[in-house]
Amino acid sequence: MTTILVTGGTGTLGRLVTERLRADGHEVRVLSRHTRPYAVDLRKGGAGLDAALAGAGTVVHCATTQTGGDEKAARNLIEAARRAGVGHLVYISIVGVDRVPFPYYRTKLAVERMIEDSGLGWTVLRATQFHDLAVMMFRALAKLPVLLLPAGVRDQPVEVAEVAERLAGLAVQAPAGRVEDMGGPEIRTLGSLARAWLRATGRRRPVVDVPLPGRTYRAFRDGGHLAPEQATGKGTFEEYLGRHRGERGGRGQVPTPR
Repeated sequence: MTTILVTGGTGTLGRLVTERLRADGHEVRVLSRHTRPYAVDLRKGGAGLDAALAGAGTVVHCATTQTGGDEKAARNLIEAARRAGVGHLVYISIVGVDRVPFPYYRTKLAVERMIEDSGLGWTVLRATQFHDLAVMMFRALAKLPVLLLPAGVRDQPVEVAEVAERLAGLAVQAPAGRVEDMGGPEIRTLGSLARAWLRATGRRRPVVDVPLPGRTYRAFRDGGHLAPEQATGKGTFEEYLGRHRGERGGRGQVPTPR
């Protein structure tokens, strides 16, 4: 059976991918900056990365950061994967990285292209944003007395566990290139999602839509990040909120993504 390395294997998605693969009987190594025995900073690479990849046939690349360094991390991972003779590199990307000129999206697209040109067998799955991200955004915005949202923007949040299951399935198959995108079951206005979160957490805030300038806002408003034809996810935002409400006690607190 192939040994599988999961980068970012302690994160919101990577942890679930790891659990799923292990439940199916696969040998899985978890790589993250602080988890031994494969505590590696991909942006630095080095002997630790080579050790983590030794004997691995497949890599599922979930590690990412919005503070910069994803391209350097991918370059180091690809080079080390070539040295180790890895046969399959699986990458999780985001729907709309080729349509929305958001800096983080541009970085994800650049990594996609590096993987495509790597000479390795590869699979890329693009998914819409996780429910967790919407919660994180609303929690940050709710620090003000009024919850301000970009006017006219919709979202299509997807359950992270469903993406993890899809990604784990792809990891044990042959390289498939760019596979069909994966979107959540509903396309909703941000206002609708925000009000659902406010109700679930017992908060009271006026929700105000604010028009914004710029190409990135226009691309989001035009739905460049949505996948209406691939609404294959099942779990709704309200189901997510209901499942997490009360996990930590208190007034319906919803866990922050890791």
